Amino acid sequence: MQADTITKPAVLILLGPPGAGKGTQARMLEEKFGLVQLSTGDLLRAAVAAGTEAGKAAKAVMEAGGLVSDDIVIAILRDRLAEPDCARGVILDGFPRTTVQAEALDKLLSENGQKVNAAISLDVEDAEMVARIAGRYTCANCGEGYHDQFKQPKVEGVCDKCGGTAFSRRADDNAETVASRLAAYHEQTAPLIDYYQRQGVLKRLNAMGQIDEIARGLEGIVGEAMR
Repeated sequence: MQADTITKPAVLILLGPPGAGKGTQARMLEEKFGLVQLSTGDLLRAAVAAGTEAGKAAKAVMEAGGLVSDDIVIAILRDRLAEPDCARGVILDGFPRTTVQAEALDKLLSENGQKVNAAISLDVEDAEMVARIAGRYTCANCGEGYHDQFKQPKVEGVCDKCGGTAFSRRADDNAETVASRLAAYHEQTAPLIDYYQRQGVLKRLNAMGQIDEIARGLEGIVGEAMR
């Protein structure tokens, strides 16, 4: 289904742990369907930069070292959804994270006559995810990504892209930290899975395959949700 066949604004939620490919898939869905990806971090930064009322409130909290409240995030999301580029619909990445946030989102959408069309869970196998993330490293010069198992430089120790010889790894890309992050994600997200299952909008997709294969599965789900 092409973007110009969508007849109503779509509200899609992508659920999945770090490394599951949400960002990559969201960008592909943006291009395919004319949707807009909205991540909590980007929303906060944009609102602060724009100096909106909600952005000023968020800035004050962040400068004080606090966590931005759900009310402020919802207010920022309300402002963003009203912008013209969201007329076809949005992909929410990183929000909601709790059932309280999910309920607040439902209330916000109902004010606009909208609802969540589909909450899509990108399902992964924890052991393989640990290997996938813990093996990542990048060229310190140009940022080209590599992996111990899946993508090594053609010449050992030399970046394919720029010829650099220095590489780096993220401090939190180690097996212990990744396993802990996955466990926290599952604990946090399990209630959301149940919440959207009860609403009849939960869709599950095996996210351990190739990027293009996962993209085709997502396109089918999104196309069906728009009918």
